[in-house]
Amino acid sequence: MAAKDLLTCGKVVKPHGLKGELCIIWHADSPLLLQETGKIYLRMPAERPRAFRPEALREHRNRLLLQLEQITGRDEAEKWRGAEILVDARELPREDEDEVYLYELLGCRVYLDSGKYLGLLQGFVPQKNGEIWQIVDEKGTEILFPAEDDFIVHLDPGAKKAVISPPEGLLDLYIGQG
Repeated sequence: MAAKDLLTCGKVVKPHGLKGELCIIWHADSPLLLQETGKIYLRMPAERPRAFRPEALREHRNRLLLQLEQITGRDEAEKWRGAEILVDARELPREDEDEVYLYELLGCRVYLDSGKYLGLLQGFVPQKNGEIWQIVDEKGTEILFPAEDDFIVHLDPGAKKAVISPPEGLLDLYIGQG
């Protein structure tokens, strides 16, 4: 496993209870991913990631509690407070061959459906029902684009290219042209 293959999907907030459960914040779409991968990795700042096997996952007061096979008590869990939760990108399940993960879109050149180059996709803002793309044009202007199926014409992560058809007037808010 190379560090470049690890994706940050969450963070350990604090230990929970006496059995060593971890209270976590999860950034990925579905926490079921924790159960579908054979192992996850925890990484403290400036340290190497360490592999763990997920044992159980449950909800508690709008948070997720994660039990890892190798963490058996509160003192052990406390050591991981603030750790990043990572998964190996090569182990991510795909429902179908056209499925695209957000990390695969980072760095895509974004074009309008007219063929005009808009900018680079440099980040995402998660929303309850999807995400907002952060596109930066050649002048450094950030354009926030609602990444809804109706507005995405074509995605080619392998070629690092996306074609969009933004809602009418959206680009006027950022760059004064449609």
